[in-house]
Amino acid sequence: MRCNLCPRKCNVDRSVERGFCDMPWQAKISDAFSHYGEEPFISGKKGSGTVFFSGCNLKCVFCQNYEISQYQLGTFVTEEELAEIFLKLQSKGAHNINLVTPTIHAYSIKKALVLAKEKGLKIPVLYNTNAYENVETIKMLEGLIDIYLPDLKYYDDEIAVKYSEAPDYFKYATQAILEMERQVGVPEFDENGVIKKGLVIRHLVMPGYVEDTKKILLWIKENLPRGVYVSLMSQYTPYYKARNYPEINRRLHPKEYKEAVEFFFKIGLKNGIFQNL
Repeated sequence: MRCNLCPRKCNVDRSVERGFCDMPWQAKISDAFSHYGEEPFISGKKGSGTVFFSGCNLKCVFCQNYEISQYQLGTFVTEEELAEIFLKLQSKGAHNINLVTPTIHAYSIKKALVLAKEKGLKIPVLYNTNAYENVETIKMLEGLIDIYLPDLKYYDDEIAVKYSEAPDYFKYATQAILEMERQVGVPEFDENGVIKKGLVIRHLVMPGYVEDTKKILLWIKENLPRGVYVSLMSQYTPYYKARNYPEINRRLHPKEYKEAVEFFFKIGLKNGIFQNL
């Protein structure tokens, strides 16, 4: 089997070779726990059952989880062990299973979810992705994922290549997001206000790139149903290699975030989740 899970289409057998992500087929995780720091309707009162996968198909120079994504810290697990982790999180009361950076492990995740569901996994499954996805991979997961949480990072290809080594990022990400929306639709919530199904798009506003943010918001407005939720994040921090890029080696200015939020409402978007700086 050769890997073409993401747009890089390395076409290598990861049991004997390594592609761009430099990871074997076997899934590797850095941690799994009930996470209370996600959006309120994801974490709820009991936490989101979050599984952090090691490795990544992007090379974001500002990654706050670079030890996991780039240095690949973590422990290899079998698909059976991964299924048991999902079930254990459910037994602890987590509202959902939150798969963080899952793309390169999609085959193992699919098998583990099937096993877990056979053993009684009932809570919603959330696919928390950087959105640099192949549509075929998202289609492969249909019926297993209840909530898609893509981070739509860039509109401009030059920016995507400079900071994440991700050519044609916007093209691939938006194709994948349209497929996600087809599968799960707009968000639905339970009686406690916790999401149980649907698409939520995250976007991190970057210093100096508010105009790129505006283009992304316009695309959402023009291409997705009005009920889709957008989490507009202000938490950018110059981690990892950001010090080598002076233009983004700073925190976001309040006026930049305010401009992005005002534009969100100006173009008629409805469901927004916003952060304090």
